[in-house]
Amino acid sequence: MSLISIVAVGIIAALLSVVVKQHKPEFGMYISLIAGVVILLAVISGLAPVLDTFEELIGAVSLNAVYGAALLKALAICYITQLACDTCRDSGETAIASKIEMAGKLAIVLVSLPLFAAVVTTVTELITM
Repeated sequence: MSLISIVAVGIIAALLSVVVKQHKPEFGMYISLIAGVVILLAVISGLAPVLDTFEELIGAVSLNAVYGAALLKALAICYITQLACDTCRDSGETAIASKIEMAGKLAIVLVSLPLFAAVVTTVTELITM
């Protein structure tokens, strides 16, 4: 799906949500949620070339695949967390959105622990030389 199609889906969903909220407010949230999922799926389907290029770059500089995987996982966590938080805020649940943000930050810390351990090991080895 092209960027123009994604923007069109977003604008149509926003307009439809505004119109529907006047008569049935609960359906406005459903429209926003469905549009968000459709857009997310469209973006995910376009990630294949990005992932291929990323794998080539990691292989070209001969980095451990763990580092690239951690970076991609952190990026995915950021996008998923942002989508969930925006959906909660759109439905008026800012407290839940804050808790989701905190969970996303914790998930990123957990994903990055192997990277942190590798940096500490490398620094320790450099200091003891």
